[in-house]
Amino acid sequence: MSTLESVLAEIEFVLGQVEEDRLYSVLKYFSRGSRIFVDGEGRSGLMGKAFAMRLMHIGYQVYVVGETITPALQAGDLYVAISGSGETKFVVAKTEQAKAAGCRIIAVTSKKGSSLVRLADETIMVPGATKGDQGEERKSVQLLGSLFDQSVHIVLDSLCLLLSQRDQVSQAMAVERHSVLE
Repeated sequence: MSTLESVLAEIEFVLGQVEEDRLYSVLKYFSRGSRIFVDGEGRSGLMGKAFAMRLMHIGYQVYVVGETITPALQAGDLYVAISGSGETKFVVAKTEQAKAAGCRIIAVTSKKGSSLVRLADETIMVPGATKGDQGEERKSVQLLGSLFDQSVHIVLDSLCLLLSQRDQVSQAMAVERHSVLE
């Protein structure tokens, strides 16, 4: 099996374990009138930025936590926290603050018993290997949390597809919101 085939097989295995009904369950938290905050550190944060960009393309008011233009949280905001381990120190701390501020929390993680899951109103489990997984738990030939990150990107893009279908956002409408500075 080639390297590309191995990576693809791992992603397919993880996606086969994601409960797609969880994506439908979280749809109700996304509305045009609410603000969405996306949080994650490292590569999970990069996947979060990609998710935030796509949400913007389909018409949502979205912010990436930690950016200079991100406003203060308010009760009723939606907070999406991404962490493979569900224990990333800053993500958990900021999610605790969001919960205390009255935000609704969606966790995206690979660990069922994690701190992030305990804080969440809804959880999307993406059981890809993370950097802390060792031995039998590892289940990936890829380094660190690559499998989790790749799988999260696909899962969150799928969520955006469901949102665009629900909200009747066409390709042309999304293109209109895409940067003209290219």
